[in-house]
Amino acid sequence: MTITPTEATPWAEQADAVAASLGSSAAGLTTADVDLRLERDGGNELPTPAPKPAWLRFLAHFNDLLVYILIAAAALKAISGDWIDFTVIAVVIVATALIGFIQEGRAASALASLQTMQSQEAQALRDGTWGVVDAATLVAGDIVRLRSGDRVPADLRLVTASSLQADEAALTGESVPSQKEVDAVEAGAGVGDRTSMLFSGTLITTGTAEGVVVATGGRTEIGKISALVAEQDKLDTPLARQLNRLGTQLAGLIGILAVAMLAIGYFVHRLAADDLISAAIGFAVAAVPEGLPALVTITLALGVQQMAKRNAITRKMAAVETLGSVTTICSDKTGTLTQNEMTVRTVVTAQGTYDVEGTGYRPEGRVTADGAVAELAEHPDLAALVTAAGAANDARVEETPEGWRVVGQPTEGALDVLAAKAGADIEAVARVAQVPFESAHKFSATLDDVPGVGRVVHALGAPDRLLDRATTQLGHDGELVGVDREAWEHHIDVLSGKGLRVLAAASRPADGVEGIELDDLDSGLTFLGLCGIVDPPRPEVRDAIRESHTAGIRVKMITGDHAGTAVAISRELGIAPAEGDVPALTGAELEAMSQEELAEVARDVDIYARTSPEHKLRIVQALQTHGEVVAMTGDGVNDAPSITRADVGVAMGIKGTEATKEAADIVLADDNFATIERAVEEGRRIYDNIRKSVVFLLPTNGAQALVILVAVLFGWALPLSPVQILWINLVTALTLSLALAGEPAEPGIMERPPRSPKEQVLAPRAIALVLWTSVLIGGATLGVYLYGRANADTYAIGQTTAVTMLALGQLAFLFNCRFLNSSSLTPRVLVGNRAVWVAAGLMIALQAVYVYAPFMHSWFGSAPLDLAHWLGVLLLSLGIFLVVELGKWASRRVFGASR
Repeated sequence: MTITPTEATPWAEQADAVAASLGSSAAGLTTADVDLRLERDGGNELPTPAPKPAWLRFLAHFNDLLVYILIAAAALKAISGDWIDFTVIAVVIVATALIGFIQEGRAASALASLQTMQSQEAQALRDGTWGVVDAATLVAGDIVRLRSGDRVPADLRLVTASSLQADEAALTGESVPSQKEVDAVEAGAGVGDRTSMLFSGTLITTGTAEGVVVATGGRTEIGKISALVAEQDKLDTPLARQLNRLGTQLAGLIGILAVAMLAIGYFVHRLAADDLISAAIGFAVAAVPEGLPALVTITLALGVQQMAKRNAITRKMAAVETLGSVTTICSDKTGTLTQNEMTVRTVVTAQGTYDVEGTGYRPEGRVTADGAVAELAEHPDLAALVTAAGAANDARVEETPEGWRVVGQPTEGALDVLAAKAGADIEAVARVAQVPFESAHKFSATLDDVPGVGRVVHALGAPDRLLDRATTQLGHDGELVGVDREAWEHHIDVLSGKGLRVLAAASRPADGVEGIELDDLDSGLTFLGLCGIVDPPRPEVRDAIRESHTAGIRVKMITGDHAGTAVAISRELGIAPAEGDVPALTGAELEAMSQEELAEVARDVDIYARTSPEHKLRIVQALQTHGEVVAMTGDGVNDAPSITRADVGVAMGIKGTEATKEAADIVLADDNFATIERAVEEGRRIYDNIRKSVVFLLPTNGAQALVILVAVLFGWALPLSPVQILWINLVTALTLSLALAGEPAEPGIMERPPRSPKEQVLAPRAIALVLWTSVLIGGATLGVYLYGRANADTYAIGQTTAVTMLALGQLAFLFNCRFLNSSSLTPRVLVGNRAVWVAAGLMIALQAVYVYAPFMHSWFGSAPLDLAHWLGVLLLSLGIFLVVELGKWASRRVFGASR
């Protein structure tokens, strides 16, 4: 469909011009027109991508260089007819892939939940007659009618509107319903300022309207968000990038050493081809840490369980680790940093200012003046204002099993709560007549019978409109005096400067009056005062932000709300300083900037206001160009694209939309921003434990590879067969290495800065430790093998002793790894992690099965050992523990405190 200028910015054009450009009229479209447009433009449905088949997702887990080496080893065993070794290697490969596949789970589509936000039916004018149609059949040019409670079925340009308000929080992030009018607005207006438009998926809270459809399906604002979500390629996590790099380096090293070993075996020792192939396979199997993918996967899976206990539900396992390297948290304001429950914070009358305690819709808290409770009997000015505010609105709050909620307008609900906190008996006030709120006059009025007072007109609405109609105000002694407009405008400016939404109340006596009309309220009102309303910050957020700053993490607010409100809330939360100028960027300013210009300032600006989904996405991308690891939090559909693009997407679980939850990596079950800070701490602990586990695992492979390499270099019979190597790799990786996943967090973990995404899993000190330990365990293994052969033990007993030496040497090294950055020669190494002892017992039990079970003798060529063999291996293991500690001490002296 060709888009004309009128269709491109329908909010900036007159409604009749928009309808004409779409080929529509006051009678709507004909059925024939609808059919043609459906064929041309498609239905009013969001496009959904085809799901990735399960078999493709399973095969993706074999796409790893280290796995390729194992596959090649299995293929060579099959060619040579060694089916037992082939089966063992194949089982290891498939099991490793299955673990990753099962833990990853079925990926949920964010686009599917966006579909649920669209209306199922719509009332449309076709062939000159109103009727209910399937919303999926709406086309551009259709005339649609809406009323309170309806979900908007497509993007509409308003043709008529009466007292119309729409809840667009999920789309724009604004905490209060948007006022809607027919009048055109500027072409450059952001989504939140397009008051002449209704958007698909939003909800009509009050009023009625008719509009002409200007966009359907993927062309709607929600459809554009859907496209943005689909376009975002999820970035590799820092750990994934590091492990891929480590795998590549290991594969290269294995290849070089294998070629050198084959050359020496052939040209120096003239070994037979079969022996060389067996040695090469043994070396490759020994050097490949095939347990590493399973180790990382299971460690992350255990971390997922720990996160769930802390109310952070992890949908994508790798996000657990990525949290530990987060440098910036970008957060939506409404419903994330704030409660999304409007609350009166300040009341101003001609007599003074009152503070209101409590937050949200729970009617608990005090109204105070100078710190003392303000009783209504002693403060008639306050009594008059809260009575007017409570009587002139149609909202109420009610308690549900999920908590307190408002029925009606959130701002009016806040006034209902104010009346309850002040002790006003609004239930006793009887309404006689009403002038409903209209966007044209911006206030509502009621005619009420008030016990002990009589019949009174109460008015509630925009301060400027009520000041225009007020002639008096209450004096200090309760008498009526002339209204001081200048003083009231000063109070309005002060409250607005604090980020408060300001409503005013007024009244006048109405004895003998039976009804009221709008014209009756042109003058003669008594201005009672102002109410400053805010969507209050969550009480726990300030401490969480302070702790994030201590951990070196920057917090940025990105909201669809106005800049003044955003700055005020950011000061209160500690995102911005309490005094001085605060740099803030609005959506209009951001729109005028190129991506390069935005990247230059993105790290220095902590407050972004009046933003669209595209803006949030651009901000995240700008931060990522600087190497920032970004977590994006939110609860609305407008947050979904940036949540998808971020390194870690975090959604609110209670008030978040389904689309946001599906796009997120982590869902907060308690909607508590502080849970993010705790999740970051958990992520750091898990990364530390993965690092410990990798350092622990690699010497097993290093020692085995060293044993094979030395044997070939000296022309000896192989001390270890390929299947024996696989056995020891699996038994240590799936028992001992998992014990380190439960290590408690190190002291001061949230006082150190985020680790660099470029930081390697193996820092120089860790590499030195791996090499040192590989030599120690490999040397001990060769030693027990050669000793056994020299003392006329059988070949099978020599190999079994070597395998047992590898197992117990690794067990000793496990205790070294509990404290990588300090000495393990402390009683603390024996306590604090019960899993260490469980894993040690399980590993010894499995090794006993390997040594003594007859079926293991057939599969792995093992043989029973006597007590002397066990005692020798145990003493050597203790020696390894002590010598490794000596190496750790030396590395701390050489590398200092580097990790």
